[in-house]
Amino acid sequence: MVQSSLQADIDETDKAILRMLQADGRVSNAEMARRVGLSAPATHARVRRLEQAGVIRQHATLLDREAMGFDMVCFINVSLQLHQYEAIERFKELVQDMPEVLECHHITGEFDYLLKAVFRNRDELQEFVVNKMTPIPGMARINTSLVLIEIKATQQLPIE
Repeated sequence: MVQSSLQADIDETDKAILRMLQADGRVSNAEMARRVGLSAPATHARVRRLEQAGVIRQHATLLDREAMGFDMVCFINVSLQLHQYEAIERFKELVQDMPEVLECHHITGEFDYLLKAVFRNRDELQEFVVNKMTPIPGMARINTSLVLIEIKATQQLPIE
């Protein structure tokens, strides 16, 4: 987790580098250096510092979901019967091992968790709900919503 003291140490040059990396993770160090007006070694040192501080968590390639055959995006609301430590930890462990689940959030409100999951078709969704989610110990409710149209999906944080 990023400490607040580091956030104060992020200057406009760091923000420019972060914006470039978010927009194109393959941008070369030389190109970043040219755009921010630093030497390549100084730019590389800044990126390394941001990595070591945890501001840059990882470098990844984003795949096109539909091109990979995942036509269905679902948001799945989950409630557990008992809110005991063991049941919560077990749920969190099981969700970690479900490749269909892209995101899992512990939320407030009517449900305990909100999952974002992807599937190739209805059969995969049914298999997931019936054979993976329903048997989880302490499962109380599962409510699934299918995404009709994805209007916006981004991983880019709004760096000012």
